[in-house]
Amino acid sequence: MNAPLDRGADVVTTAARHADDVDRNGRFPIEAVRALKDARLLSLLIPVEFGGGGASLFDVAEICTSLGQRCASTAMIFAMHQIKVSSLVAHGRGSAWHEDFMRRLCDEQLLLGSATTEGGIGGNMRNSICAFERDGATFRIAKEGALISYGAYSDAILVTARRAADAPPSDQQMAVLEKSQYRLERTGGWDALGMRGTCSEGFTFSGEAPVEQIFTHDFAEIASESMLATAHLLWSAVWFGVASDALSRAQSFVRKDARRHPNGPAPGALRLAEATAKLQLMRSNIVEGLKRFAKAQQNEDDLNSMSFAVAMNNIKIGSSQLSIEIINHALLIAGIAGYKNDTPFSVGRHMRDALSAQVMISNDRIFTNLSNMLLAQRIDQRLGE
Repeated sequence: MNAPLDRGADVVTTAARHADDVDRNGRFPIEAVRALKDARLLSLLIPVEFGGGGASLFDVAEICTSLGQRCASTAMIFAMHQIKVSSLVAHGRGSAWHEDFMRRLCDEQLLLGSATTEGGIGGNMRNSICAFERDGATFRIAKEGALISYGAYSDAILVTARRAADAPPSDQQMAVLEKSQYRLERTGGWDALGMRGTCSEGFTFSGEAPVEQIFTHDFAEIASESMLATAHLLWSAVWFGVASDALSRAQSFVRKDARRHPNGPAPGALRLAEATAKLQLMRSNIVEGLKRFAKAQQNEDDLNSMSFAVAMNNIKIGSSQLSIEIINHALLIAGIAGYKNDTPFSVGRHMRDALSAQVMISNDRIFTNLSNMLLAQRIDQRLGE
């Protein structure tokens, strides 16, 4: 086991201890997040030169999976934070302010949130109504109807807006605002089916900061080169963790049942085998995606290619669908023992958390985008690269 996973072991234990209470009360997993900070895992992706761990995305994905097996809300918060860190690393170099902020993030273990959605645009983060209003060396922003996961608990928030008041909705930039530089006015709660500890409440976001805190790269570039691929891969790693734990519970149920049926296959054994095949497919999908992303990061043309975008989108869709199928198999295997919340075989929380997968960047929206891409993109019929 490598060093990041060693440091994550205590965090996983802490997350597991409080997972039921976090879910039951829809509260922020403060104990697990504090453990993440104590283990210095929030700076895992930041290069060593800035004081970070210099870890690979694969290391981060492994921790997402381990946390997902115990508390999906903690895992998703960790994943969302690292998605913003990945954009900071990929697009903050060369900016004195952003490089200094990376050092501060490492020193203080700052938790990053994201305000990329907005009321009135139907969840499409690639369009904005609000704009950065520049006044000399400072800018102001006011964003209404933003759904900000763990916004009330973030130490800084990365926010998107139009470049200027006269810019089209798709001409966006992104800026980092520290907690002292913005105000949040809560406009909606988070009494959700699953992922209850993410506290993804609605806010009106307003703030003012120096212009140097705006990334020089267009948000379209940030989204395509770091954010979307990292999101699809790390979210998938979380869902894999949730699904694998559900199947592990089902396996324990089958083993227990097998002791009562020594002369033949235990009921549920066949369905367990089928679900295991689906889990292997899900794992292979994610691992191949991580390798594909690592390779594309060495080639800017590949990173911005349509084939890469199609591959990453398909990973998200496949993982979101397979996780639900696997957990449903686990439920059918364990039966009423899986349906109840007070048994060792319960998968109720797993199913509720996994159902979020299809609506976090809606699969329907992704399918629409894919259908347009595939009009111009040839379907790859090769087995090899």
